[in-house]
Amino acid sequence: MLTPETFPEIRDSVRRLCAGFPGRYWRQLDAERAYPTAFVNALTRAGFLSVLIPEEYGGSGLGLAAAAAILEEMHKMGCNGAACHAQMYTMGTVLRHGSPGQKQKLLPGIANGSIRLQAFGVTEPTSGTDTTRISTFARRVGDKYVVNGQKVFISRAEHSDWMVLLVRTTPRDQVDKPSQGMSVLLVDLRQAVGKGLTITPIRTMLNHATTEIFLDDLEVPVENLVGEEGKGFSYVLDGMNAERLLIAAECLGDARFFIDRASAYAKTRAVFGRPIGANQGVQFPIARAYVESEAAALMVQKAIALFDAGQPCGSQANMAKLMASEASWHAADTCLQTHGGFGFAEEYDIERKFRETRLYQVAPISTNLILSHVATHVLGLPKSF
Repeated sequence: MLTPETFPEIRDSVRRLCAGFPGRYWRQLDAERAYPTAFVNALTRAGFLSVLIPEEYGGSGLGLAAAAAILEEMHKMGCNGAACHAQMYTMGTVLRHGSPGQKQKLLPGIANGSIRLQAFGVTEPTSGTDTTRISTFARRVGDKYVVNGQKVFISRAEHSDWMVLLVRTTPRDQVDKPSQGMSVLLVDLRQAVGKGLTITPIRTMLNHATTEIFLDDLEVPVENLVGEEGKGFSYVLDGMNAERLLIAAECLGDARFFIDRASAYAKTRAVFGRPIGANQGVQFPIARAYVESEAAALMVQKAIALFDAGQPCGSQANMAKLMASEASWHAADTCLQTHGGFGFAEEYDIERKFRETRLYQVAPISTNLILSHVATHVLGLPKSF
């Protein structure tokens, strides 16, 4: 790896932990559609999931660069951080914009693992990634909000104690800007399920505990409002940037997993009396995948540095996620092609990681939407209709 390795001691610790969760562990979970409880508990005990929480609340108080190093190394080792990465960044909405009471109520428990805050309720069936068009509505009634609506593709809701929920508190046609009139509520899922909130699993090609959430006259205490009413969109943007950068780090880890596996196989697999890696038709795609992953790593590092410095980084975060997700996907395709038929065999773990990394061309934001953002917000091109 040509790019300098950040946080070598943390990475080494992650490698040692992940060695205890080899491919057969993940294959079994995949077959059973099971949640990786043992893996998440081990990460929690090691303090890796509380790395972004300030020391005063029981965390490590490190920056996003440290969190990215953890997730990158995790994926490079063949593990999958999707089951728990939201435990790292979803709490950022509370940390940056929550009241002192909300922070004290949630952050220490998140840090020690007694509270899971992994569900991020934003996406809806009719709005997709056009967040300003969400229709889930919270009506203020005395000291409560009464919430009605629907969320979809919400991962880990069944394995979370709390959820960060984005709702409208003012109709879209009654605000000056589409991004206004949205608010963030903290929902205690332990109290809400069966009392106005229903969680329905969605079976997908990935073992990500994906769900659909229905809200029917769900009552949420006003004290669970984060920040000011109507300013929720700006609050979740910080979380979205962190999410994109941490997922970009996971993609880098995936890319390096695939490149390592492809290179090792190309050196040992002999056809017609010589290693297949001696053929340029095999060499060049692996080399190109490596070049792409190194370039993406530099973009990710730049965007994370801006985030940790508290500077605007929305465009950089989007570009980093695009570059890293494409690098990982190209590496995945190359690795599968290098392995030939064996790449489809579950025991090699290539097909599992191939499925996992394909998601990031679509979520948490699709490649086309990133390109649209760059075209209109960075290059000043006219918006399409």
